[in-house]
Amino acid sequence: MDNSSNRALQQFKSEVGLRFQLYNSLFTSLPFHRIEKTGILLSLLSNNCDEGYKKHLSPIRIIDDFITKHTSYTTEKEKADLLFRFVQYVERQVVLFDALEDAAYAEVHDLNGTGTLKHLESEVIQENKQKELAEKLKEFSVRLVLTAHPTQFYPGPVLGIINDLSNALADNNANLINTLLQQLGKTPFFKKQKPTPYDEAISLIWYLENVFYGAAGKILTNLRTQFPDAVDKNNPVIRMGFWPGGDMDGNPFVTSDITRQVADALRGGIIKCYYLDVRKLKRRLTFSGIDILLNELELKLYKNLFIPGAKTQLTREEILNTLEEIRRIIIEQHNGLFLHLVNNLINKIQIFGLFFASLDIRQESSVHGKILNAIAEKDKVLPTNYANLTDGEKIDLLSSIKGSADPGLLEDTVQQNTLKVIAGVKEIQQYNGPEGCNRYIISQCNSALNAMEVYGLFLLSGWKKEEMNMDIVPLFETVEDLTNAREVMQTLYTDAAYKKHLKLRKNRQTIMLGFSDGTKDGGYLMANWSIYKAKEELTEISRAHKIDVIFFDGRGGPPSRGGGKTHKFYASMGHHISNKEIQLTIQGQTVSSNFGIIESAQYNIEQLLNAGISNDLFSTKQLTLDEQEETLLHQLSQKGFDAYKKLKDHPYLADYLLQISPLRFYSETNIGSRPARRGASSGLSLKDLRAIPFAGSWSQLKQNVTGYYGVGSALQQMEKEGKWPQIQKLYKNSLFFKTLLDNCEMAMLKSFFPLTEFLSKHEHFGELWNMIYEEYELTQEYLRRLTGHTELMADYPVDQLSIQMRERIVLPLLTIQQYGLTKVRELDEQQMQSPMKAIYEKLIMRCSFGIINAGRNSA
Repeated sequence: MDNSSNRALQQFKSEVGLRFQLYNSLFTSLPFHRIEKTGILLSLLSNNCDEGYKKHLSPIRIIDDFITKHTSYTTEKEKADLLFRFVQYVERQVVLFDALEDAAYAEVHDLNGTGTLKHLESEVIQENKQKELAEKLKEFSVRLVLTAHPTQFYPGPVLGIINDLSNALADNNANLINTLLQQLGKTPFFKKQKPTPYDEAISLIWYLENVFYGAAGKILTNLRTQFPDAVDKNNPVIRMGFWPGGDMDGNPFVTSDITRQVADALRGGIIKCYYLDVRKLKRRLTFSGIDILLNELELKLYKNLFIPGAKTQLTREEILNTLEEIRRIIIEQHNGLFLHLVNNLINKIQIFGLFFASLDIRQESSVHGKILNAIAEKDKVLPTNYANLTDGEKIDLLSSIKGSADPGLLEDTVQQNTLKVIAGVKEIQQYNGPEGCNRYIISQCNSALNAMEVYGLFLLSGWKKEEMNMDIVPLFETVEDLTNAREVMQTLYTDAAYKKHLKLRKNRQTIMLGFSDGTKDGGYLMANWSIYKAKEELTEISRAHKIDVIFFDGRGGPPSRGGGKTHKFYASMGHHISNKEIQLTIQGQTVSSNFGIIESAQYNIEQLLNAGISNDLFSTKQLTLDEQEETLLHQLSQKGFDAYKKLKDHPYLADYLLQISPLRFYSETNIGSRPARRGASSGLSLKDLRAIPFAGSWSQLKQNVTGYYGVGSALQQMEKEGKWPQIQKLYKNSLFFKTLLDNCEMAMLKSFFPLTEFLSKHEHFGELWNMIYEEYELTQEYLRRLTGHTELMADYPVDQLSIQMRERIVLPLLTIQQYGLTKVRELDEQQMQSPMKAIYEKLIMRCSFGIINAGRNSA
């Protein structure tokens, strides 16, 4: 362990570890509800869990033994009531730990160290790369897209308490900490109603206003201060994207009205931020001539914000022109006094405009085909035989549509609404600016026709070809789709109408690649390698057609869904992969854990910026995989896929997830507006099941299959073929391969097989459990040999300790959840009608909150 890692670890131990013990002792003595000794009993249960799993006891046995030994409860209802109180306590312990980590963030992380912009600045100056940096920054940017995916269990009031508690902890304000812990004890964590897409949007706009607005402004100001000529005013380096309210895929609750309301909320949110900043400026810029300009600007913002019906055609340029005039007066007449305040606001406006975040529209490809078939049946604008045409004939027809379709003629509400959303984009662009909504993402895209269907639907919605300022973004998700992506783009790049459209979009093509469905479909190694190869092939074909390709990564929280050490993946991309921009989704818990406070947001955005810029400015040949390395990775991924396929094809896998994990209770958690699976069928199909509940279920089982399964088998097979020395060399030389395995270690460290060891001899599920456990052990053995470490995540001691402490906190919850699941299974097997079944089901669901929140990137 190097000195900086050791310093960070010691800081974490003192600022988080020790303080958690201190405040937790205070926390567990608070008299919540009617049982004052719950906190003491919880400590005893936690110890019982530790000892019980060492003795190979089941969760049922651990809970029953504990209740018999430490309580006088005899009825099932009394026992369940106590378990619910334990759940409430652990939920709040997790909040305390979250708040302590946030409060200590600047102490634990070196905000000027490796990977930050400060570090980049010193490297640029040392290597004399100022000109190269300026050239790179003409186009390069990082786009963070906040998504509606429901993996955040904290309701709004609890997020507010975490924020206040973090500040109180940072200030060591004991009285306020005590008061906030009491408030936490009385604040409900459970949402009684499912949120609407608009509710989800408002929750994320809170982060835009309170975190990203300040963090992005600071980063751009720092960059321009250090390198005044490097940052182009037309490319603000940081961009924000937004999915809630625009993501229709599988969510019938996203309507055209909701889309418009969310766009209005985004516009209102950024105007509010500008209004408050202008008010602050007025307190300093009290100089003659400037005060009038600020008063006029304040009034314009006020009218747009507070006066009903006074939404005016205010533009970003109008605000910037006023501030540039103020800037000129300060320089010429007032010796530059308070110039930095004006510059900072100008930087923010250049980043956020009047849109705050670009609202992406997304729909699943099959919906578009159905809409066009329905239009052909009911509207003369398309020929009645449209459905029988070949793909090529359809593409030709869609490229030359004349006339528009009436959404009112469509009977299906999803189809009707999709057309209305497409038509409504014009109004959003009118008020929020062109960047307010300028991308349409096609999920499950598997042909060129899928992209041209969207092109045709825009024409049918009243858009003119020469004015269609929308990017059509295909999303390739499954292993098969990733393999075929090159062919799809080749067809599009050679289509006359699409080529003309790309020219209108400055010959830039955004392509989205989905990590989550790829892992569900092909396993950890195959998904990551398929995406890497797809990026290489798509870069090659795009360059051949003189198109700048931008990759937009659909990343989730855990390593299995493209999360983990994300910035290291971007740093590991070689020159065969386009590096024009870094675009990725930020989902659920990842928003609060990596971007929940200004310090963490600034640090993590800088890590991404540094990765993308350094990759071009200081890249060595080592980053670009050679032919032998690519062959090795291909062989590894294929062997990993073969092992994963055996698991995926197991006849009991779907039942295993349904019966042993909390999968079937996901839709009752009321954390998101979107259903847990696509379609309306009653039976469970792994194909229809969304990637989030799939990964989340394995996470709550503490088996994390999607983050490592197949890795051990692949490494073992390579050794049997005499290729172990090449694998060792690959691990040493390839940052991509090392990062892949680093993330694998994270998934494994969050696994805990003693929790479900009671299944090892189960009549139906024993074989499956043993398959998974043996793969886990095999992977751990080979990772130890490859890394030279005896512990998982030894290279990241702070993260390692944080995960270990969080897993210790939620061990009682995991035990209670498995206790509830076992009770429900027993009642189902006995076909008994018992009022306790509903109580156990609620207990299972409530445990999910604390388990997933503690994991921070578990779904």
